[in-house]
Amino acid sequence: MADASDMIPAEDVTVDPGERELVVITGMSGAGRSEAMHTFEDLGYFCIDNIPPALISQLVALTALPGSRIRHVAVVCDVRGGSFFSELSAALAALDESGHPHRLLFLTADDRTLVQRFKETRRRHPLADDRSLSDGIRAERKLLEPFERVADLIVDSSHLRPQELRALIRQRFLSGTETESLTVTVSSFGFKYGVPIDADIVIDVRFLPNPYYMPKLREKTGLDKPVRAFVLGRVETEEFLRRWFDMLDVLLPAYSAEGKAQLHIALGCTGGMHRSVVLAEQTAEHLRRHGELVNVSHRDIGKDKGRS
Repeated sequence: MADASDMIPAEDVTVDPGERELVVITGMSGAGRSEAMHTFEDLGYFCIDNIPPALISQLVALTALPGSRIRHVAVVCDVRGGSFFSELSAALAALDESGHPHRLLFLTADDRTLVQRFKETRRRHPLADDRSLSDGIRAERKLLEPFERVADLIVDSSHLRPQELRALIRQRFLSGTETESLTVTVSSFGFKYGVPIDADIVIDVRFLPNPYYMPKLREKTGLDKPVRAFVLGRVETEEFLRRWFDMLDVLLPAYSAEGKAQLHIALGCTGGMHRSVVLAEQTAEHLRRHGELVNVSHRDIGKDKGRS
């Protein structure tokens, strides 16, 4: 993690989730604007990349209409906009005059780092069509000087990995937002119907005795008390849940620290109707007790009903 010198705050910025907020992101090409935009997207902001500055006022007007549910907006304006970029100063002045809450985030890096990043990605620098890459970087830096001087927050990403950049933005620019927590989806599924393609963690619980083979339980699901009692009453289930919860208590903070905003945990049994449903519910309860935002779904819960 970088030290304090990597971030130069013009002021401590805290976003009140109940207030409207516009974040304008600009800065050097290759300094991390895309990572910054991804961070705001993960935090629930309505985001637009490479917007002509003259359209910002129209965007603000749309979000201010009665009934609009968009409170937080983030836009990227940079030299890719060509001649349109020259309108950014006027757009920022208009925001000041209107009193609409907004912040300017400026991303930069040293020349050596920017050259290395462009060579690694083989991307074209927007100002290097008829000049060398180094000359394009110098021209861009001069063009952006006025915005760096007035930025609310300046981030130097020269020595930051992408996840470190995201963490810094969340920690220093967006502390206090309701959307800062990791959102977890816990689902049950049946292996006979396929593993969920978007699952980050897949747990196979077919090692437990199957209630399907108990005539009184076959047509019930893991949401019914008799099935729940059958599954949770096993010694092996108790041991599994103890170790499983210990692992989750290690994994969730680590995922959050790496900047992950959404996590899908999928627990599977044969048909997705009994064991996986019970244990998905138990997993969700454990995570909620630890303050996580959890959604629960049971993809295949009714597919085996009535089948012999």
